[in-house]
Amino acid sequence: MAFKDIFKNSSDYNEKTIIGFMSFAVMTLFAMADIGTGIFGLKLEIQDFIYHGFELITLGSFGIAGVEKFSSTEHTKAKSQVTGKAEDFGPDPE
Repeated sequence: MAFKDIFKNSSDYNEKTIIGFMSFAVMTLFAMADIGTGIFGLKLEIQDFIYHGFELITLGSFGIAGVEKFSSTEHTKAKSQVTGKAEDFGPDPE
């Protein structure tokens, strides 16, 4: 699978969960760095809006992916698939 295949509608990967995991990984790195600097008696200054931004991205992407997982699959598949065949649009107006 090529990198460009990730962005297709029929991709094997869920992009929302990838973004959510990456955001969660950054939050985990912040936490480990804070603990590491706390052990040495230093204070790690992380702006609240940066941390809360990653928190919202994580919750939002996992929330959207979770709702999609439990929603009606027929409705989602019908909405995302476009075949573009002529017979899908009805008879010719001749």
